[in-house]
Amino acid sequence: MTTPIAHVSDTARWVAMYRALETERPDAIFRDPYARRLAGPQGDAMLRAIPKALQFAWPMIVRTAVMDEIILRVVARDGVDTVLNLAAGLDTRPWRLALPPSLRWLDVDLPPMLAYKGQQLGDEQPACTVESLPADLTDATARRAAIARAAAGARCGLGICEGLLVYLTPAQVGELARDLHAAGAFRYWLIDLGSPRLLKMLERTWGRTLQAGNAPMRFAPADGTAFFAPLGWREVEFRSTFEESIRLRRSIRFARFFQALAALYPCRKREEMHRMSGIVLLERIAETGVAPPRASPVRED
Repeated sequence: MTTPIAHVSDTARWVAMYRALETERPDAIFRDPYARRLAGPQGDAMLRAIPKALQFAWPMIVRTAVMDEIILRVVARDGVDTVLNLAAGLDTRPWRLALPPSLRWLDVDLPPMLAYKGQQLGDEQPACTVESLPADLTDATARRAAIARAAAGARCGLGICEGLLVYLTPAQVGELARDLHAAGAFRYWLIDLGSPRLLKMLERTWGRTLQAGNAPMRFAPADGTAFFAPLGWREVEFRSTFEESIRLRRSIRFARFFQALAALYPCRKREEMHRMSGIVLLERIAETGVAPPRASPVRED
């Protein structure tokens, strides 16, 4: 039987289909008018073929919405003037978000992905300046060149890795963290992060499908965001995917019951559940090698 995923890049069509489904809801929490076009028939076929794909739409939709909020905030409030979107896939934020024209946005991904995206978007006009940088992020030379190009002229940069880190090894994540830190221009780094417990659950659900497509999920550090501290990054904001799903009304059935039940757990267990999956904003530390205290979770709407 043919696997619905032949390469890790194919997951971009899968995620685009989730954005399309949300966009088509009358009560959509975001709208991406390009998502279904970009997902194409292959993206639709993936939702039908991948086990429990529709059942797990909610965390992808929540991740998109929360990242939208954080991006808009740091651009408006903190003066971010350059965004480096690593493994950009079929993301269309420059075309669908109210970003300032002065913002410089760079999409980095494999050449075929960027070529397909450009072809599908055609003459659609983004809100800000967009530049496509073809590069294989597992190639250190190409990755550093892309980061250096984005850093040139940036006063306050934001790096984005949406749905990327989980497919890398800890060593590859460490190299990427060091490269972003060394560039100096990136104040923030926006990522999504899961726990080892979540990774095991996803392996039971999607493991065979992703392995068959040479896209195994590998990164879920037991120490959470503390993994990044010796590499030059500290947590400044953590949004629990589950808790945000309740706020955004995109949660699983009986979510509030499970939330109330969790309040009865010991503190350590509650913290483990809180951090099972989340969207994280990291901030650059001036010096690497020293782990600072972890910031308290912050959310500003």
